[in-house]
Amino acid sequence: MDEEEQRGSTEIAIPKWLPTFADMMTLLMCFFVLLLTFAEMDIKRYEQIAGSMSQAFGVQRRIVAESVPMGTSVIALEFSPGVPRPTPISERYQQDDALPEPAPDAAADEATPDLELTEQMKRNVEAQIRATQADAAALAEKLTAEIARGEVEIETSGRRIVVRIRERGSFASGSAELKPEYQALMRQFRDVLAAQEGAVEVQGHTDDVPIATARFRSNWELSSARAVSVAEPLLEGGVLDPRRLSVTGFADARPLVANDSADARARNRRVEIVIDQGIDRQLREQLDALKTVDPAYYRSLRLEEAGGGRGGVVR
Repeated sequence: MDEEEQRGSTEIAIPKWLPTFADMMTLLMCFFVLLLTFAEMDIKRYEQIAGSMSQAFGVQRRIVAESVPMGTSVIALEFSPGVPRPTPISERYQQDDALPEPAPDAAADEATPDLELTEQMKRNVEAQIRATQADAAALAEKLTAEIARGEVEIETSGRRIVVRIRERGSFASGSAELKPEYQALMRQFRDVLAAQEGAVEVQGHTDDVPIATARFRSNWELSSARAVSVAEPLLEGGVLDPRRLSVTGFADARPLVANDSADARARNRRVEIVIDQGIDRQLREQLDALKTVDPAYYRSLRLEEAGGGRGGVVR
């Protein structure tokens, strides 16, 4: 067989499609090897590879991933044919319920106005309390002599002014009759109260020594009778609106100090005139908010103490 016949028989033995088929098989093998590598990987590695492939194959579709993407579904689930458009590789569409991502910027924006509002509320409350303290100082100027003798004390507690009349000099022991000089003082004090805003409560207090006389069966009756004796000159002449006034007897239920000595019992025997200047609706709403936001500061204002509480002494 000559050389030309041998060359022709060789061309007939090897089909022309065989090289193309071999190339295709090689590519398919590489492709399945690539898919196999996707079966075991971490999310960050998947993001890098998927980002590159999204630019080569098409537009990435958003699909909520319930678990780590597996290699057998990368192409079928994550990609579809279309016009190639670049997709940022840092963009991740996997939801991980176990590791929620906080939003610190939004939290900071919300916290700042709350802090500013709290400071504004504190300034409003402190301004009201300073106004009450100024009114108490004006009352103290009119009772300078009695305060110097230790017969009268004036205190503030939040929005309350407490004028404390001690038994010494005002009442005889076991008696509810107010001495004449104190009746004149109460008439003078009445004119001052008429110019002040707020409710007025006259409170009678005794020590813990029981009393049983023909007139008073208990300390409750004695404390109430003494409060009435102080209230009567305050109501004379119709200067003070009686709707603003109330009278209460507490007996020994609210002592200033422990009844463990003669001096302590003498201090607890007293009548207090409590001027409650009150809190308007807007300020009350601010105080309710402060009570929640800063309870320690709210307690320091002493706004919920009953009359006769230990507030700031006006001298």
